[in-house]
Amino acid sequence: MPLLPNALASKLPAVFDADQRYSVDLHMHSTASDGALSPADLVALCAERGVTHMALTDHDTMDGVEEASHAAQQAGLCLVPGCELSTRWQGINIHVVALMPGGLQGAMIEGLEQQREARIKRAEVIAERLEKMGLPNALEKARAQAGSDRPLGRPDFARALVAEGVVADWAGAFKRYLGSGKKGDVKAHWPEISEAVGWVVASGGVAVLAHPLRYGLTRRKRGLLMDTFMAAGGQGVELVSGQQNPDMTRDLARQLVERELYASLGSDFHFPGSHAAPGSMSPVPRTAAPPIWQHPRLSHLRDAPSGMLGAKPLNQLS
Repeated sequence: MPLLPNALASKLPAVFDADQRYSVDLHMHSTASDGALSPADLVALCAERGVTHMALTDHDTMDGVEEASHAAQQAGLCLVPGCELSTRWQGINIHVVALMPGGLQGAMIEGLEQQREARIKRAEVIAERLEKMGLPNALEKARAQAGSDRPLGRPDFARALVAEGVVADWAGAFKRYLGSGKKGDVKAHWPEISEAVGWVVASGGVAVLAHPLRYGLTRRKRGLLMDTFMAAGGQGVELVSGQQNPDMTRDLARQLVERELYASLGSDFHFPGSHAAPGSMSPVPRTAAPPIWQHPRLSHLRDAPSGMLGAKPLNQLS
């Protein structure tokens, strides 16, 4: 359901209340990584759906931010530069959303270059494995699906598998070849979560633990993950990521309140026609966990005029 338009005219709320919709989406992807829409087209769709405050958080890259920033300025949206970092914790792949109000700077520059190299090597291994399982020239076919020279991800190989008729659809590609524990699920040499969070914090950003309910963790282990994340300097968690079980969301909110963590919201949108859409996510429960835009590094977003990228005007972004 589209969000109410013209929400930018009013301030973002200082607290979360039950049964309210928010014109905020701080986790989305574009063609700069594995999304289907260009950064500009993503901004246009956000504007169409009434999203007024957004973050572009492509996987391990901020290459799409400049294009998105110009589109956001034209559309009158507030855009927060960002990315979604791939990390490791106790042998599990964990994602961290980096909200970077000052743009790409500091330790994040070298960190993202490190991530790029890891992704390139990972794609080569995935291709080798898929070729042994019946997809010849897997790297070239995935590259054709990507349509650019960016580092390839599993979704590109999934599209190649579908295009070649190896599987019927995206879900089948992950179920048989690319999902967790399958041959194409290559464990790249991602940094430990503490290292990646350190890049974000040292570069003036805010680190947010992405979709904590999707890792298949027990409540206790999820709490241990949050504790490690906090010890490294992380201060936000995605309370709502796309569609979630309401009881689990309320329990997650309690874990955030216990640790005095900020709560973020995001659809994790990748492509039209999927279960996710910009600004579309499960309801936010009433909670004492403060919204992420109350964080000192992001609080100005409540009143940000159009064309602002975090703390700096477009022409001052580094």
